[in-house]
Amino acid sequence: MRKLTFTVPPEMEGRKLKSFLRGPCGLSSRLMIRLKYVPMGITCNGRHARVIDLLHAGDIVELTIPEDTAALEPTAVPLDIVYEDDDLLVVNKPAGMPVHPSPGHDTDTLANAALGYFQSKGIFCAFRAVCRLDKDTTGLMVLTKNPYAAARLSGRIHKEYLAVCEGVLEGSGVIDAPIRNKEGFGICREVGEGGVEAVTHWTAVSQKDGCTLLRLWLETGRTHQIRVHLSSIGHPLAGDDMYGGSTDRIDRQALHCCLAVFTHPVTGTELRFCAPLPADMRVLI
Repeated sequence: MRKLTFTVPPEMEGRKLKSFLRGPCGLSSRLMIRLKYVPMGITCNGRHARVIDLLHAGDIVELTIPEDTAALEPTAVPLDIVYEDDDLLVVNKPAGMPVHPSPGHDTDTLANAALGYFQSKGIFCAFRAVCRLDKDTTGLMVLTKNPYAAARLSGRIHKEYLAVCEGVLEGSGVIDAPIRNKEGFGICREVGEGGVEAVTHWTAVSQKDGCTLLRLWLETGRTHQIRVHLSSIGHPLAGDDMYGGSTDRIDRQALHCCLAVFTHPVTGTELRFCAPLPADMRVLI
């Protein structure tokens, strides 16, 4: 059970507790409603508090976030843990591991592995991935141990990727092209009219044997965005046969999330994590 403590600043003098929770505390309306029904879920100066109560500067507000009931089967799959504290778990995801269960992948996912790890440590929380990666994309993923941290981090993580594309690219550029579902091709996407806005920034790092190592960051987070955008300009990722890449030298899309930067949802400290290229991509370049 996670407890979070906040001190009411002078500018919140005379304001309702609800305003403080939704404003400076960053509590989502969904979690606030949930905590209203948790015994002593919201207290002020050690006493049960209502969200309509008025606050005074210096008051101590405490939130007690109850443990979750796991809805998935925990599995004992090793995790490459980059960082952990009371609110976060940052992992380096390997290739071949789906993030969420799906037909054919019921227990071999990051969700199952994370729940197995939490359970082994006596932690009972749901699987909450703030961002996602495709099954065969490697690299950093940020998981949270409670809904407060998840809500505070949503949309606030800066990520950068390393990728190897086919063909030679030099300098840097921006791909600003809408992405839509490719009709009749399941999860496959394409660039085209009627799609959702998608913007990808890329910089060429080096070239070798007809391929280019790129560093990329995204303004938007669409499904398969990097893969679709690079394919649309004639430079599919090496190994990405779904979007026109060759599997001659690597058997999965050569894409890796190498950097994650964000502000800690509770402490306010800026955190910066890096993950080195996996072996198959190092061999490729």
